Amino acid sequence: MKMRFFTGLILVFLGVGTFVPSVVSANAPRITKDELKALLGNPDLVIVDVRSGGDWTDADSKIQGAIREEPDQINSWANKYSKDKMIVLYCA
Repeated sequence: MKMRFFTGLILVFLGVGTFVPSVVSANAPRITKDELKALLGNPDLVIVDVRSGGDWTDADSKIQGAIREEPDQINSWANKYSKDKMIVLYCA
């Protein structure tokens, strides 16, 4: 079920200390922050911030419109996002 969710998934790594299950990191395409900036505003884009709670709370910046999800609870939220959308997970 997890792998089906990650089909077509794009991961963005905007810094150090990323959370990525090893099975996903080996197979998921990646984009740069500049490529992501060019996609902002696209209605077919869903940005999911998967930083840990403390990292997210203490962050100086956040991507506007990103949805915050707990990285260790992927099974509880993965299916709520449309498979027809481009889903970007990011962690910094």
